[in-house]
Amino acid sequence: MANLKAIRKRISSVKSTQKITRAQKMVAGARLTRAQHRIQALRPYAVKTGQVLAEIAGSGPDEHEGSTTDSGHPLLARRAEKTVLLLVITSDRGLCGAFNTNILRAASKIWHEREAAGQAVKIVVIGRKGRDFFRRRNAPVLEVLAGVWEKLDIEQARNIARKVLTPFVSGEADSIYVVYNEFKSAMSQRVATEPLFPLQKAAPPSDAQAKEASASPDASADDVIQQREYLFEPDRKVLLERLIPMYIEVSILRALYESQASELGSRMTAMESATKKAAEMIGKYTLIYNRARQAAITTELMEIIGGAEALRE
Repeated sequence: MANLKAIRKRISSVKSTQKITRAQKMVAGARLTRAQHRIQALRPYAVKTGQVLAEIAGSGPDEHEGSTTDSGHPLLARRAEKTVLLLVITSDRGLCGAFNTNILRAASKIWHEREAAGQAVKIVVIGRKGRDFFRRRNAPVLEVLAGVWEKLDIEQARNIARKVLTPFVSGEADSIYVVYNEFKSAMSQRVATEPLFPLQKAAPPSDAQAKEASASPDASADDVIQQREYLFEPDRKVLLERLIPMYIEVSILRALYESQASELGSRMTAMESATKKAAEMIGKYTLIYNRARQAAITTELMEIIGGAEALRE
């Protein structure tokens, strides 16, 4: 017969856990709403900034591997990828489902694939979960950025940009990739690996896009592509000097916002699932407790009846 006291303690313990998971879900849900509004406001701006910079940077003379553009800006240099820098964004805390597991698995895969291809890899980690993961595996961690999630703003993104760009400017790294979770919804997040530098060349528009963008509905795609010539004021070099820092900061800030929203969404989903599981366990143990209690009562009654019958005899 099950121990009634142990079952009662178990039910009480699960109820306490359920209160915690329910509170965690409510807090994550409240913070997710703000984070979602913030990323939805920033995302179009970040995407457009990258597109404008790519088109301005690509409008000059053709770039050759190992050289810089005519602007002479060191951040526009294109070199053979002998050393790759990965900026991996994880969380400081757990209880967020597969959020950290997915991002660390993806980053680890890139790390091993790049090394197998003969490239050197350096890793800059944001978040304690990523720090602990890579330290246990003796990964080539260049730097761990702590305290990022305590105050998330453009100044924080600027500090991170300085850390990751220093190896690129000095030639210690030939490219920079950001690995983070892109927010889709509270139930869905996608691991994204996006190049930060060197800049990706702007893709020419398709025939359909070119015709749609044309002022005349009868214009051909070639006519529109030829019209993609730019006049710069004050000049291209000054624009690049202003746009490049803006692109870096906004891109990193967007990745941080995406990651934060994804973490909160994953935590809310995980805590909701944990709360439901706790309710199922409470129901299960309550049923076991009632059956054990009924069995104990039945046993006591049988003993009383048996004793009474013995006295009659």
